[in-house]
Amino acid sequence: MVRMFAVNEIRKTTELSGSLWEFSPCMGELAGKTYPVVVPCCWESLPEFSAYRGIGVFKKQFQAKGTIRLIFKGVSHTARIVVDGNTVGTHYNAFTPFSVIVKDLEPGTHTLEVYADNRFSPESALHVPNDYMSYGGVSRGVVLEELQDAFVESIQAVPVKTEDGWNVKAAVKMRSVAKEDKNVHLTVKLDNTVCISQDLVLKAGQEEVLEKELHVGEAEIWSPESPRLYEISASLSDGKGVFDDLKDRMGFREIRIEGKDILLNGKKLRIKGFCRHEDHPMYACALPLAAMEQDLQIMKDLGANAVRTSHYPNDELFLDLCDEQGVLVWEENHARGLSLEQMQNPHFEEQAEACIEEMIPAHINHPSIIIWGILNECASETEYGYECYKKQYDLIRSLDDSRPRSSASCKFKTDICFGLPEIVSYNIYPEWYHDTPVKEYLQDLYNWVQTDTEGKGKPFLITEIGAGAIYGYRTPTECKWSEEYQAKTLRHQIQAVMEQEGCSGIFIWQYCDVRISFEWFSTRPRTMNNKGVVDEYRRRKLSYDVVKELFHSYGNYRES
Repeated sequence: MVRMFAVNEIRKTTELSGSLWEFSPCMGELAGKTYPVVVPCCWESLPEFSAYRGIGVFKKQFQAKGTIRLIFKGVSHTARIVVDGNTVGTHYNAFTPFSVIVKDLEPGTHTLEVYADNRFSPESALHVPNDYMSYGGVSRGVVLEELQDAFVESIQAVPVKTEDGWNVKAAVKMRSVAKEDKNVHLTVKLDNTVCISQDLVLKAGQEEVLEKELHVGEAEIWSPESPRLYEISASLSDGKGVFDDLKDRMGFREIRIEGKDILLNGKKLRIKGFCRHEDHPMYACALPLAAMEQDLQIMKDLGANAVRTSHYPNDELFLDLCDEQGVLVWEENHARGLSLEQMQNPHFEEQAEACIEEMIPAHINHPSIIIWGILNECASETEYGYECYKKQYDLIRSLDDSRPRSSASCKFKTDICFGLPEIVSYNIYPEWYHDTPVKEYLQDLYNWVQTDTEGKGKPFLITEIGAGAIYGYRTPTECKWSEEYQAKTLRHQIQAVMEQEGCSGIFIWQYCDVRISFEWFSTRPRTMNNKGVVDEYRRRKLSYDVVKELFHSYGNYRES
């Protein structure tokens, strides 16, 4: 399952994921051996490949003719796409979607091969040994589309609150795959009401983007309490009738900054969230829909209203679920803990910016996303880092000016980038990595931001805070790594953050224990990051009830 709703009615599509493929490793003693697997699949979930770093090929037969488009929601982390023995495309980054177009296929059976590579190398600036696992495989859905002479590639629908109600900034991208110009008629509907009806000439082999601001007037608001979604669709027709279409969903909600407050639909938002990795001991990062939904149900039971997609764009299925259930999302591009030297990798800027350029157009319509983030704990205390942050923030603004921007910093009293985003965010671990009382440490940090930085007067968030615990390790001494110590520490941390003047909320690190790169075990017992409120199997630690008690004691909005 690739989306929670039907994306096309007219265009012929076939989901290739959700079925059996053949997997073969290309390296090592088992090279060439074939295994049946259901895609999405990370090979680390297979019995013999839990620690495999290398290249693997996933093979699938399909029926098609003419011009096709293959959409890949995620391949980890470098992909080479081969159709009938011919390379038709490549892609870098496990966490963003991409597509390839293949023309002039003869009717019949064809072979798709996806070569995935999860090795680290100097050519990879973002996928590096890190405090989470870089898996290998076709980790998200795959769709086959059979195209006519032209198709609607994307619809963007950004809500705009005005004095007269609501407008929608619409952008419809169409692409010709024909050898000649084609006269078409474009129809755009919002919940079955026609809002654009226009004749166009699509130039042969070119793309055309139609931008228009639509007046809607009254609309039902999307909010955590009432997550109302609207369907927006576009179709192309010619003298023979409608030959292509595309559907998406949007929500009417306003997220803006007013002084030190984040306002959602005019109310001062209080974020009660978790940082969540796409990780599961049974599925690696290729979580099925039911596992995603279970994660959301657990977080909602804990009283959370938000999730941070640390540290990369998430599977669109998960975002669909957040849209439907009113869960707020901070989504960020892919980078975690990169040093100045790593940011100076000649591929860094190109790869980090490509991630943004693929993330935002693909996910811009999700009303659940309220903040775009970048560059978690990177070199924001350096002049070189500042220039990188500025370029990426400027890129986000050029792609979407409707959401605030931020980045999670760990540079205690040295960050020089707070003048760039709308929200100042910090990752702190008092009473875990050091013994300073939480309230004292947080107050000192907040006062510094308000006194000595360009972050003065901006909203302030704690985007990581927590403590580790090994599931099942319980002791009355409340020593570190015990469930008792984690529960006590999280109580101190949550209370201090929620009581801090000027603080708009918290993202706890983290929702569940996750596997880390075995090349980067550092001080992580079990080769896991053990700071989850639940363990990797979603079993509750003692801190579960503490977080649930405290989160439920605070509402979604702060007093005016």
